Amino acid sequence: MCGIVGYVGPRPSQEILLSGLARLEYRGYDSAGIAVIDGQGDLGMRKRAGKLSVLRDDLASHPLADGTTGIGHTRWATHGGPTDENAHPHLADDDKLAVIHNGIIENFAELKAELESAGYAFRSQTDTEVAAVLLGREYAASGDLVDAFRATVTRLEGAFTLLAMHRDQPGLVVGARRNSPLVIGLGEGENFLGSDVAAFVEHTRHALAIGQDQIVAITPEGVEVTDFHGAVVEVEPFEVTWDAAAADKGGWRSFMAKEVAEEPEAVANTLLGRIRNGVVEIPELDGLDDLFAGITRMVVIAAGTAAYASDGHVGKYAIEQWTRVPVEVELAHEFRYRDPVLTPETLVISISQSGETMDTLMAVKYAREHGAKTLSICNTQGATIPRESDAIVYTHAGPEVAVASTKAFVAQITALYLLGLHIARIRGALSPSEISQSVRELEAIPAKIRKVLDTETEHIAQLSHWMADTRSVLFLGRHVGYPIALEGALKLKEITYIHAEGFAAGELKHGPIALIEPGQPVFVIVPSPRESALLHAKVVSNIEEIRARGARVIAIAEEGDVAVLPKADEVLRIPLAGPLFEPLLAVVPLHLFAMGLAEAKGLDVDQPRNLAKSVTVE
Repeated sequence: MCGIVGYVGPRPSQEILLSGLARLEYRGYDSAGIAVIDGQGDLGMRKRAGKLSVLRDDLASHPLADGTTGIGHTRWATHGGPTDENAHPHLADDDKLAVIHNGIIENFAELKAELESAGYAFRSQTDTEVAAVLLGREYAASGDLVDAFRATVTRLEGAFTLLAMHRDQPGLVVGARRNSPLVIGLGEGENFLGSDVAAFVEHTRHALAIGQDQIVAITPEGVEVTDFHGAVVEVEPFEVTWDAAAADKGGWRSFMAKEVAEEPEAVANTLLGRIRNGVVEIPELDGLDDLFAGITRMVVIAAGTAAYASDGHVGKYAIEQWTRVPVEVELAHEFRYRDPVLTPETLVISISQSGETMDTLMAVKYAREHGAKTLSICNTQGATIPRESDAIVYTHAGPEVAVASTKAFVAQITALYLLGLHIARIRGALSPSEISQSVRELEAIPAKIRKVLDTETEHIAQLSHWMADTRSVLFLGRHVGYPIALEGALKLKEITYIHAEGFAAGELKHGPIALIEPGQPVFVIVPSPRESALLHAKVVSNIEEIRARGARVIAIAEEGDVAVLPKADEVLRIPLAGPLFEPLLAVVPLHLFAMGLAEAKGLDVDQPRNLAKSVTVE
């Protein structure tokens, strides 16, 4: 969750660190700090609880001497509250050594007791300071930061990315990672470290992603990666496919507003290069036909929006129907703790926008260790989960900065649909004409999402304003509409902080109808009366049930559905689409509504309280 930046090179480091941290704010944080080694070889440090602006103001009032070596950090509190003392960096070795850390060191209490018994004192309640003091002790013994780092990290248990620099070795930043992200930015006469590429993409698009249990040392002249035992490791470089402007608001009032508007492009870019002559062929999966032909079961694992709120469940409906292979959807953080049945014929599909979600990463590792095949769907190049998987399908949504996922959500569904059609072709489960029809539906989705944005945005903004005082909203759906109801509820919880629940409409009479009282707003995702006539009739019946009890109904229905008009208080229209493709359209009004209601309440839609974009601890 934390943001990490490191820099060595000819330029003043302070602004590079602060701008890098600003690009990592989306990850979630409650304090920020930087440390630099100045031209005189002195190490200066400043850290403050609160937003990055608090640190900037402090630095403006009490400047640090600038230098060309530095590290910066935004912290999300785990051990110890969000205070100035607990913020990073932490100092050790008579304040000559600075350390920042992302993750959790699970054996910190044991190490702290050992260090305290040896006479070392601590100034914070963090596990990070324990690593800093331990590293300082090792450095005092060896006089070499890389050697000291190696001796330190082999004693740490848990998940961590550590960066450190020492006053006696200016021009050097050392990093290490275990179960936590770290990437390298390659410049000319300068190099960078970051928890993701956003930290340095405004300076370079050339990157390396280091692997598990590896140490990196960067200087202005170069980069060396070794494992925890000292062996040199060759790391494959990659190009960041988006530039810094893609991660800026670009004149939009919020990142979320920008990203909702980019949903059509997110779908179109995910389709790009994967459809030829009406057939889905995913280049990343070339050579894996035997794997897909031999699977007997698929398990989708994810957390948050990617699982509970729909991507996995929507994908299940489509992939089962197209491939005739059973699909289960599991929460990643529950998966490995229940001793699941896994075989070499099981394909475990992980979904993670960041590719660093710790629960999902550990579930992928568990699946591989127990013989299953693994495939990841991810939006972030160089991320850990794709590198831990047997196969990868990248979405191409571009950077998503707002904590509440929108464009990545529709891109992930699109990737699952492509995967389903790719496997169906290999297994011969669909005829060429059936695949071609589904491909035409997919290719039409970007323009249809754009139409929803063009025709319903103003209507939904008015609706949000009228509902600004609402304290509870319910969502109902059937079939693929059910997971979209869950998504609508989750988005509302995340950014408006009000009670919201999504239900399968058929469950209404089995309990949830007790929640209905006069004035209760209920969003209903209405199936098509053309291709889902039976389900449509049942959902209209559900609407009548809740209207009879005083509910205020907001229906999301396709164009031309006249049966729903007299039953609903408000109707939000989506273009015609096949039943399996309606979710990609029906979700757009729900994203707009959640954003609109949060704005009407005066809330920060990009950085909701207590949440982080990428959850990199269990």
